[in-house]
Amino acid sequence: MGDRSPKSTQKHASQKQSKTDGVNRQKNALITAQQATKAKAAAAKRK
Repeated sequence: MGDRSPKSTQKHASQKQSKTDGVNRQKNALITAQQATKAKAAAAKRK
């Protein structure tokens, strides 16, 4: 059976949160890059 101590549970939860934070950060960076590209294209069209 696995370790169910409070310390182990806390560590596991923080690792899981850290992983999801990293994924979300990557998604947000990608979205920001796409928005910047669209904005540049729109600005170039206006000129």
